[in-house]
Amino acid sequence: MSDLQSAVTLVKDGIHNPSEPRHFMRVIECSNQVTATLDGLELANSRRALKVKEVGFDIYDTVFYFPREDVSMARLSKNEKTTHCPLKGDTEYFDIQTDDGQKENLAWSYDRTIGIADVIKNYIGFDTRGVQVTEYTAGI
Repeated sequence: MSDLQSAVTLVKDGIHNPSEPRHFMRVIECSNQVTATLDGLELANSRRALKVKEVGFDIYDTVFYFPREDVSMARLSKNEKTTHCPLKGDTEYFDIQTDDGQKENLAWSYDRTIGIADVIKNYIGFDTRGVQVTEYTAGI
């Protein structure tokens, strides 16, 4: 991390946008069980998900990224939508097939990443406006 990035964000192990040090994320390996469900259908179940916390124009909600091996990929179909993030890279989007029909653009993956954002390359994220993502933690 450069001195400028450290001075601006004070975030240890942060991944920074090369052109804007105030745009950064932190990727945390999650050993807790994390699931993604839609209409009662389990789409993903993992103890190897990555928890991504990002700051850009806002402090964004945490996104969990699942290894493809832990995702019901047969339910996902790649569509034509793509986006670009100057911090993470280029995405591909997926529609999700449920028993009640197809839900559009509710999953994505960074198929081309930038620099050290490679850690999330080809993992699957879900849009929590349509998919319920739950991290199970031990009760206290």
